[in-house]
This record gives sequence, structure tokens and C-alpha cells, in this order.
Amino acid sequence: MSEEYEVPEGYLYTKDHEWIKIEDNIITIGITDYGQKKLRDIVHVELPNIGQTVEEGEVVATLESIKASSEVYSPVTGKIVDVNAKLADNPELINEDPYEKGWIAKIEPTEERDFSDLMEADEYRKYLEDLEESV
Repeated sequence: MSEEYEVPEGYLYTKDHEWIKIEDNIITIGITDYGQKKLRDIVHVELPNIGQTVEEGEVVATLESIKASSEVYSPVTGKIVDVNAKLADNPELINEDPYEKGWIAKIEPTEERDFSDLMEADEYRKYLEDLEESV
């Protein structure tokens, strides 16, 4: 692989380069290290509103970089219970620390969801390798 990407264990990953972490029935979402590197310098983040209900697959946030704009999709149907308000003034937190300080939102699911369609860390690493090789 030409570049190394951080892919921590304990998260689930989508093919759209988003991550989710499940803790006490709350789903935290963000974009992966690969995703933020492809966007480059993130200059603005449009966050959802706390209390807002979202459908699985619906856009919950928009990230704008000097290079492009990218949408973040909800992995579940539920209610936004928290957003990372620090991103309003410091969108670069996503570039600096996409898994900890750069999280985007927390969602409380209102429907059961089977996450078997998402990738574990090792599967996502393999997915990235395949992507890099196909370029």
C-alpha cells in the first residue's frame, strides 16, 4: 500500500469511509483517516441539530474542504443526541484526529439495526489496499 492509514480496532467501517462506534446503545459517527486524507484540509462542517431525527442513509453532516464537499450519512434511523460543537470553530480536528477529537455526531437508534454489512478494522484495511491497487 502506497500510504499508511490509521484503522483502529473497535470501530465499524463503511465503504464511504465513515466509521461508527457503538457504546451503550449510542452510535458515534465520523469519517476515517483515509476519508479525511482524500478530502485534505477541512474548512467547514455543517452539523445536524441535537434532537433531530434521521433515517438510515440520510445525510447528517456536510464536510467542506478546499478540494471538495463530502456528505456524511447516518448508519441508523434514530435521534441526534449530541454533536461535536468544537468542529464549528475547529473543523481541522477531523484532519488532526478523525477518530477521537474529530467525531461528528452521536445518534440514539430508534430501530434495531444489524451491522453485519459494515467492515471490521481488518476488512476495512483490506478494502483500502484493494482500492489503492485499483488506482
